[in-house]
Amino acid sequence: MTDERDQSRQRVVRVPGSRRAKLTPVPGTDVDPEAVDKSQAEPAPRPSGGPNDERMLRDVPPHY
Repeated sequence: MTDERDQSRQRVVRVPGSRRAKLTPVPGTDVDPEAVDKSQAEPAPRPSGGPNDERMLRDVPPHY
């Protein structure tokens, strides 16, 4: 029972030269869920401009 459960759990793996660790993928899951076929992806709609957009793009914060 423990062998079966241990194989379905993620493990923490050290990454040499990095401060962060990495998790191993669980069997049966998608390793790269963010990957999307670009030929089927629709472009994101551009938001319509508001009345203050032009001024906001030209405005510079005081600490610049």
